[in-house]
Amino acid sequence: MPKTLTEKLNAIKVTGKGIFVPYIMAGDHEKGLDGLAETIHFLEDLGVSAIEVGIPFSDPVADGPVIEEAGLRSLAHGTSTQALVETLKTIETEIPLVIMTYFNPLFQYGVENFVKDLADTAVKGLIIPDLPHEHANFVEPFLADTDIALIPLVSLTTGIERQKELIEGAEGFVYAVAINGVTGKSGNYRADLDKHLAQLHQVADIPVLTGFGVSSQADLERFN
Repeated sequence: MPKTLTEKLNAIKVTGKGIFVPYIMAGDHEKGLDGLAETIHFLEDLGVSAIEVGIPFSDPVADGPVIEEAGLRSLAHGTSTQALVETLKTIETEIPLVIMTYFNPLFQYGVENFVKDLADTAVKGLIIPDLPHEHANFVEPFLADTDIALIPLVSLTTGIERQKELIEGAEGFVYAVAINGVTGKSGNYRADLDKHLAQLHQVADIPVLTGFGVSSQADLERFN
């Protein structure tokens, strides 16, 4: 049976409407984690498809300056993985939440405990940008009997056969990495980006969403 994130995004896809999944850094609010529900409900009222919720980390190797600074502000507010999990348990929303985290905070918390503690929350997806596909077995067994999907990331340099390997059996959506570099403002997309995305759409049977470097209204219109 498909996971909730897959079903909800596919339901939007078949209507021909665009899928929009904004990113927020948990705890980057004047109220710290106490403001997370407010931000989620604000975005829900705007009609977003799902929401990526970032866990702050002191060594964010894939993040550009904007998200790195957001993470530092969050850490300054005292945000921890444990505190975030407890906060998520209290938030009621119909919008699927997708946790974006480096593997280290997950490892420190305990992968099994993390998944178990989020089982009854609105979290329906998990993105781990620094976890190689070959090490997905560190996480996948704990997700097998849950409603949380592990989202595959596919870079611009990935060949067709590797693409198929990465997305085989994937749930939720395919995260297409639009730039070779860190997250944040870009606009310097490769000339073959559209070809790359079209190829991904052909081999994937779940929605393909574009991230990394998507930062403007023009970007949204291009990738919609």
